[in-house]
Amino acid sequence: MMTLFGDPAIWLPWTFAALMGLSILIYVVLDGFDLGVGLLMPLADDDEKDRLVASIGPFWDANETWLVLAIGILLVAFPVAHGVILTALYLPVAVMLIGLILRGVSFEFRAKAPLSQKPGWNAAFFAGSLMASLSQGFMLGMYVMGLTWTWAHVGFALLTAAFLTVGYSFIGAAWLILKTDGILQHKAVVWAKGGIWGMILGIGAISLATPFVSARIFDKWFTFPEILYLSPLPILSAALVGYLWWKLRRLPMENDRFAWSPFVAATALFTLSFLGMAYSFYPYVVPEQLTIYEAASAPESLLIILAGTVFVLPAILGYTVLSYTIFRGKATELRYD
Repeated sequence: MMTLFGDPAIWLPWTFAALMGLSILIYVVLDGFDLGVGLLMPLADDDEKDRLVASIGPFWDANETWLVLAIGILLVAFPVAHGVILTALYLPVAVMLIGLILRGVSFEFRAKAPLSQKPGWNAAFFAGSLMASLSQGFMLGMYVMGLTWTWAHVGFALLTAAFLTVGYSFIGAAWLILKTDGILQHKAVVWAKGGIWGMILGIGAISLATPFVSARIFDKWFTFPEILYLSPLPILSAALVGYLWWKLRRLPMENDRFAWSPFVAATALFTLSFLGMAYSFYPYVVPEQLTIYEAASAPESLLIILAGTVFVLPAILGYTVLSYTIFRGKATELRYD
């Protein structure tokens, strides 16, 4: 313990890796649900699409701030890893950025365009959400496979892209169960019942592939006593999946009881999956190539960056909490001036 907090070359890279991981996790959950809502647009009626957009309207730009923070930490704290990862994933990163731009533009324009053009912007919003979701899933699959481009790895990444996209649609549906009522809430429950299978299959596929990526990860999963450290994660995940399926069969309930529970359970499931990946790949930031300690900037630089992070991170977190507090409650249709 003294070594961990006594040597800046040890605790500073660990601290920034933890901050980057936290930023990625918050982004995946928060932007995951608003990407998921965008993916559900084609399933909603024309008069329901405004409520879908209204349910994420106050939050979507704040959600994407966490992605900027995560990439910023990767760039300044682990510059070597930043170069390796973004070089290997240049094409899917470009697709993701185009998708996010298309989402932002269509989000603003659909509220101001003439009614005859609104379906086109709705389609653009869906397309942007689909591009961002698929590219993120593809990047996740390639990262798990060690960032090497082979036909087998690309095939696995494409599979992961499809599963993550369906998983995003599930957490988006869970968000709509929380934020809507009436017929739309009933539809969201149906969408969640379908989307949960994509999330289960995605978690299963990554869980099956990860231990076979390297002998080191295999040993962390299946040797004693390491297997005891990991065992709570699959047990809790299975319990959450069972709870979600049981609860979705009973929603919506009278007086909107437990409408929050699918979203909270989905968030917990995403968190457990992320913790499992973090446990598996630590201490590597580039799988089996660079550890966080090898890729980190000089301790003197990290200390300066940490001083700035002490101010930036609470500001982002405070703004996020404030926006969710102010705009709590059910989403209503957008109002046009």
